[in-house]
Amino acid sequence: MDIAYIPSPSRGVLYLGPIPLRAYAFCIILGVVVAVWLGSKRWVARGGAKHTVGDIAVWAVPFGLVGGRLYHVITDHQLYFGEGKNPWNAFKIWEGGLGIWGAIALGAVGAWIGARRRGVPLPAYADAIAPGIALAQACGRWGNWFNQELYGRPTTLPWGLEIDKTLPNGEVVKGVYHPTFLYESLWCVGVALLVIWADRRFKLGHGRAFALYVAAYTVGRFWIEWLRIDEAHHYLGLRLNDWTSILVFLGAVAYLVIVGKKRPGREDPASIDPAAHEEAAAEGPAEQATAAEKATAAGKATPSEKVAGAGETAELSQPADEKVDAPAAAATAEKAGKDAKNPI
Repeated sequence: MDIAYIPSPSRGVLYLGPIPLRAYAFCIILGVVVAVWLGSKRWVARGGAKHTVGDIAVWAVPFGLVGGRLYHVITDHQLYFGEGKNPWNAFKIWEGGLGIWGAIALGAVGAWIGARRRGVPLPAYADAIAPGIALAQACGRWGNWFNQELYGRPTTLPWGLEIDKTLPNGEVVKGVYHPTFLYESLWCVGVALLVIWADRRFKLGHGRAFALYVAAYTVGRFWIEWLRIDEAHHYLGLRLNDWTSILVFLGAVAYLVIVGKKRPGREDPASIDPAAHEEAAAEGPAEQATAAEKATAAGKATPSEKVAGAGETAELSQPADEKVDAPAAAATAEKAGKDAKNPI
């Protein structure tokens, strides 16, 4: 007798009076919160403003949800259209069905809109949020566990997933299967750690950290798709998402190589976010001078950068006849020093 060490929940929704609380939606929301939190910390470390990531996420998240649902409905249209099917079910996002490829593609459109409104370069923003997106996926996959979906082939492994559910067509599924939701969740955590390490080690910029996330994720998605048994379109012996993984992986690797040669290193911290200068200008002169001193100690501001007090001017390796305001000098030094101090 097979023993499942990962039981499936008997239901994925609780009711607070007439209000349904769906675990799938909760996992998605938790993922968004984690992504924005980590992305904000990384963005500030690169020289950006505190609220920029959240402001752009207001555009990116809705676009991503719509894109993820569209990709799922288009690639699995047989579930919603045709004889005996109810097209309105395509709008029941709480029952599961978000394609990561569509979410990233259309989410990038939303991020581009938000970034343009903020005057932020999209590649730099993408680098900052890349590990957070991977962790958001890790959280979101647990929604599949609550819905008892996206499991793999039957298995006798001790970490097998017990499934006991009735499909919409009346078919009863009962047995122990590979917990592909767990495999992908753990893989995404590993991808996030890989991107954070590589970004610190190699100072990835201009979208390369995001490209590394995409390449690493597709490798895991390829073998996880090989285990899955849910209905899917096949071409030349491979599932559609396997082919998508291959193409996206090749594109991400090509981007890494080409951009790495043309634009090595990372963007100038002082150039990525206009709002950061506004935040710095709103601080008092004393706080700015302290930030500049810390930046000098961190090795990012040269000893020749001398910041004056309130109402005075500052000399930042400038000719004698060129004067710079103290707040601007302090802001530049502060942003330059943050990246060295922040571990992520």
